[in-house]
Amino acid sequence: MTKPIPPHHFRWLSFEQLTADELYEILRVRQQVFAVEQESIYLDVDGKDQHAKHLVCWDTESTTPTLLAYLRVVSPGKKYAEPSIGRVLTRESARGTGIGKELMRLGVEHTLREYPQAAIRISAQLYLKCFYEEFGFTQVSDVYDEDGIPHIEMLRQPEP
Repeated sequence: MTKPIPPHHFRWLSFEQLTADELYEILRVRQQVFAVEQESIYLDVDGKDQHAKHLVCWDTESTTPTLLAYLRVVSPGKKYAEPSIGRVLTRESARGTGIGKELMRLGVEHTLREYPQAAIRISAQLYLKCFYEEFGFTQVSDVYDEDGIPHIEMLRQPEP
């Protein structure tokens, strides 16, 4: 059963456009989801945020920046040869509302507009393989361990 979608607003921002409060909230929620919930100890601040566009989904009823969902698109050559989508997350309270699918749809659309001739690469948690296949990604690697979690590389080929 799908939960009702909370009031929200999506925005694309460069690293330089993020306010200190917004960046703090993004990093806080990334740590909450990836380090605490998933019990994965790794260095989240990896030097790639400065080379990425950030898709943020804010709760519009909150008086302070409250992140509901997030992803980043890293420029080609900064992580992979292709542009890549990563750090995809939905805050626990917003899961099951459809915001995650809306987030990923917007992320793919933006990346295709910015890099129309390029494939898009992701490092996906194995259990989310079917989710990413809905957006045209196919598995291109064997399963590997990344920070204690089984992952696969997936690629979405450009439109012909």
